[in-house]
Amino acid sequence: MRLSELAEELGVSAVTLRRDVEHLATQGLLVRVHGGVTLPPSPGADPVPGPPASAAKLTVGMLVPSAHYYYPEVIKGAQEQAARAGARIVLAISRYEDDEDRAQVRQLIKDGVDGLLLTPSRQPDESHVEWLAGLGVPTVLVERRAELAGPASMFDAVASDHAHGAYLGVRHLAELGHRRIALVAYPSPTTPRIRAGVVAGARALGMDRPPEIVVDRARPLDGFVADVLRLVREDGVTGLIVHNDEDALSLVRNLGAAGVHIPSEVSLVAYDDEVASLCSPSLTAVAPPKGEVGRCAVTMLIRRMTQGASAPGRHLALLPELRVRESSAAPR
Repeated sequence: MRLSELAEELGVSAVTLRRDVEHLATQGLLVRVHGGVTLPPSPGADPVPGPPASAAKLTVGMLVPSAHYYYPEVIKGAQEQAARAGARIVLAISRYEDDEDRAQVRQLIKDGVDGLLLTPSRQPDESHVEWLAGLGVPTVLVERRAELAGPASMFDAVASDHAHGAYLGVRHLAELGHRRIALVAYPSPTTPRIRAGVVAGARALGMDRPPEIVVDRARPLDGFVADVLRLVREDGVTGLIVHNDEDALSLVRNLGAAGVHIPSEVSLVAYDDEVASLCSPSLTAVAPPKGEVGRCAVTMLIRRMTQGASAPGRHLALLPELRVRESSAAPR
């Protein structure tokens, strides 16, 4: 807790509180952190505990591919956790360009950041090996998978479990009675995990492998909508998993213009839950825990920066949740 909040809660002066905190800290009953206090770690505590006291005055560089979609909530969570620890966030944006990833990180390191929260524009592969190995500062991979034997496998990492999130969407449709579903997805670093969750979920629930329509924004919209209509009206698809929200909103409008009613003719589950609630009808959506991803990433990085190689490595997967709204119902 912050000292100011604690003084107000207890109804004592700041002077009295600081004296009592100092007394308790000398006995090991409290740990002083920048601007506040926390309880000391105990056996069996959460594996991702709060930031240590030495986090104060550290500077954290944070690279994200976008500040307009998905990542604002991740950034906010990271800022909140850094503020609690007295650390500072410096943000860089790469606009989903590999060269800009490297240029922005190079500048952050040149400017003297103590560590990095790193979201490359795409999932790290062999082309990232030399770059990642040469970063030279503690780094936590954010919303990218530290795949076994991959170039980032030895980094600390925290990410939403998108395969689990997609499975939640499939299970929801199955529980409503849908037996024929399809995936509509824009290619992104998240898409392979969503696809894996949809396919695994359908298999586990006794469905046929769902067909997939890839969203190609360079292709005329009429052709894309015609492909979805064909699935619904000729192939018997009654449920759609759509990644991401923006494409889901566009699809709802265009299906409506073609006379398809949602959810009576086809139910739809969006993925990301950025703007899904603003659609008409409001969209059932899978919501990754974006803010918590940012908070956990900062905690992991501060621990790495303050404890060095002695801290055990962590690959943390956080589970999305399903938010049920108006766009999903039992098939008729």
